[in-house]
Amino acid sequence: MILRQEILKTFLRKKTHKIVFSPRLYYWYFGNKIYSNLKKNYSKAIPTHYYGKTQLDIYKDLGSSPRYSEETLYLPLYYEIINPLSHIKVQREAGTKKGQTITIHKTPHGKLTQVESIGSGLGGHKTEYPIKTLADIETMRYILKNTTFSFSRKNFELADKQFGDTCVTSTYLSKSPYQKLVTEFMGFTRTILFLKRYPSQMENFMKFLEDWDDQMYNEILNSPLQIVNFGENIDSNLSPPHYFEKYLLPYYEKRVNQLHRAGKYCHIHIDGSLRDLLPYFEQLPFDGLEALTAKPQGDVGLEEIKEAIGNKILLDGIPSILFIPEYSEDYLIKYTQNVLELFSPHLILGVSDELSPNGDIRKIEKISDIVKNFNS
Repeated sequence: MILRQEILKTFLRKKTHKIVFSPRLYYWYFGNKIYSNLKKNYSKAIPTHYYGKTQLDIYKDLGSSPRYSEETLYLPLYYEIINPLSHIKVQREAGTKKGQTITIHKTPHGKLTQVESIGSGLGGHKTEYPIKTLADIETMRYILKNTTFSFSRKNFELADKQFGDTCVTSTYLSKSPYQKLVTEFMGFTRTILFLKRYPSQMENFMKFLEDWDDQMYNEILNSPLQIVNFGENIDSNLSPPHYFEKYLLPYYEKRVNQLHRAGKYCHIHIDGSLRDLLPYFEQLPFDGLEALTAKPQGDVGLEEIKEAIGNKILLDGIPSILFIPEYSEDYLIKYTQNVLELFSPHLILGVSDELSPNGDIRKIEKISDIVKNFNS
């Protein structure tokens, strides 16, 4: 079976021979230092046949499919480049706490400071956002006016060659304006407060961000990418219905229409609380929905998700919490079979949304066997 063809058939709504299993192993791989050749670095929970292997080797051993070149091959498919003549200086330094990084952008129009911390895992989170005042918005405008988006055809070709038939070489795009404010620039609380206090300034800035995104989509539309992901990380607590309708739905309609006209497929990453947004899922313009984390990790059941998305493609479906020791292998197997029965054939099975460093890779092996024997 050629996995690349099966993925494309899934998006083309053509009959597939098998469901593709695409667990994202990045966090598990690096959290357990699988890349190391020093046996002392390995947990006793890691089977010895994984020692020192590349991620791609592991995907091939499992008969499963990687998804993003950034994660699996460390090849980003695009870059955001600051004009060296813009007099913008980027300074990074260690903070006072362990795992803390301070990033300072110094510009002729002011200075922006953000602080990011890394916890016990590999994921970072911002403890200080760069935009704190209206003046900071103007500074960020200046930075973005002097920043260009560039698709790397060279990296795409390198990734595509290394991936071969294991997957469709893909990437996730920068977030929409509202999501960028909430997750990268301002944080949720300040974003909402500023929308209430300074609505015209904020909406003007979001329009600026949307116009800046034009260059990103122009590059993607003219790229060889066949499938792209909107890396939104939607959570209904941070993007409640009012804001979802006002700031996100129109943006998605615009961008997905552009991609569809260029013959490309797309899906969106939604991995938080879902209940308040369920009524919107079937009308979303995307071909597929990625992550959609159900109970016992999320706030809705699998059947509720199925009813909400209709015949859209589900990417993933198995909550990552099921791979930790608290959940038995029998429970995981029954859950997986339920996902397969509910969503097949409009399904690319995976972990919602990644296997954590303390996840059991032997359970991934078990899922791989189930998928091989499942007829869609």
